[in-house]
Order: sequence, then C-alpha cells, then structure tokens
Amino acid sequence: MRAEALKGHLDGLLLASLEPGPLHGYGVIEALRVGSEGTFDLPTGTVYPALHRLERAGLISSTWSDGPGRRRRSYRLTAAGAAELAEYRAGWREFSRSVTALLEAGAWPAPA
Repeated sequence: MRAEALKGHLDGLLLASLEPGPLHGYGVIEALRVGSEGTFDLPTGTVYPALHRLERAGLISSTWSDGPGRRRRSYRLTAAGAAELAEYRAGWREFSRSVTALLEAGAWPAPA
C-alpha cells in the first residue's frame, strides 16, 4: 500500500489501537501491524510524532512506567479521544460507502 493512502487516516488508526486499553509506543506499532495483517508496518518516526501530537490535542494521555529494562511511556485514550474516534468512524463509514459505490459501480452514467 502506498504511504499516501494512509494520510488523513493515521490519527483514527492510532486512536482505535488504544481503544482496548493502554499501550506503549511499540505496542501501538505492533497493534497496527497485526491488526492490518502487516499492511501498516509503520516506522517509529511516523508513529511517535503522531502520538505526541494527539497527546498535545488532549485526545490521548501518557504515563511513564518503570519495569524490567528501560522506562516506557504508555498511552491511553481520553474521553475526548473516544469522542473523536466515534466521529472518525462515522465519517469513515460514509466515505468508504461512497468510494465503494463509485469504484464498484461498473459503467458510469453519461453526463447530461
């Protein structure tokens, strides 16, 4: 899949990956990769800046955890993020229905 196809959808995908519960950054990357059956194998340089942007917007929050090995930052969906995800999903349904209708319509009607 071309990278351009992901533009405009990354935020929604990141929010959806956090809906089941908190994840650290690599967990988000893995959730996207596994959930998309490998289609979205995104580099850290794409995911982390987007996570930080979503946090500044109040859509996700983060906490640091100390465990075995190094410190990790875990991200979780906020109430505002859950509301944004619901809006994104509604918009996606409308958009994908329209694109599917046009791409699978077969012959287009002649303009009047």
